[in-house]
Amino acid sequence: MKKYDYTITISAKEEAVADEKVRALTILSAKLSAKELTKLAHVVANDPVKKAMAKAYLGV
Repeated sequence: MKKYDYTITISAKEEAVADEKVRALTILSAKLSAKELTKLAHVVANDPVKKAMAKAYLGV
């Protein structure tokens, strides 16, 4: 699989938090397909009930 480099901006209160977000996003992108990531993003952005259920399941 080819690798592509991007420059992105991550919003966070501290650099350590931004680094943690980037690590998490990297794992998600490696384990989920583009279609799965797109559907996940849609749920997070548009379905507060499912988002709340996912957060409860994750304990956050």
